[in-house]
Amino acid sequence: MPPTVVHPSLREQIREHIVEGVVSGRWKPGERIVERRIAVELEVSQTPVREALRELESLRLIESAPNKGVRVRDLTAADLEEIYPVRAGLEQIAAELAAPRLADDVSALEPHVGALREADAKGDGGAQVRHTVAFHRELVRAAGNSVLLHTWESLGIEIYTSLAIRWLGTRQQSYAEEHAEIVAAFRRRDPAIAELVKDHVLGCAPA
Repeated sequence: MPPTVVHPSLREQIREHIVEGVVSGRWKPGERIVERRIAVELEVSQTPVREALRELESLRLIESAPNKGVRVRDLTAADLEEIYPVRAGLEQIAAELAAPRLADDVSALEPHVGALREADAKGDGGAQVRHTVAFHRELVRAAGNSVLLHTWESLGIEIYTSLAIRWLGTRQQSYAEEHAEIVAAFRRRDPAIAELVKDHVLGCAPA
């Protein structure tokens, strides 16, 4: 039986379009995002655009105000930095819960390490972000706790990682090496794995 292909929903596609626009600088901080204009551009109704904007507002990427419409938040370095201690705490818990499972099988993590090696070699910042976030998502998923995963997902990590790189210049030279070390630590059942993961996440925070 062929694998099931899961296509992103229309709302998710619109959300990614808006995120890409913000991350790439198409929409600048403080600039208004016009719901109707996006709907016309993407040839969709305004309803899924409104839903996508509402989701991005919950992630604090945009803000709305009466009579002012929706605008890209003028995020500061402090705003971008705030996510890291919260994320580090969640991933510390995840690593502790996932340790027995990942000690026996790290196959969910390994493809992303390989992809990161390729991205590092090419200097492909977009791929570095995607596979770094995917690696950590699989780590959190391996904890087997849906509440933990949902909370982690709600932080909008891929968005904020991309913004930190673009706005604060926090790109690392090598992403693969540190993640390979995490995989090795799970494999050898390192008793300090949770602390190692926590330190790794905090080390990625903007300086």
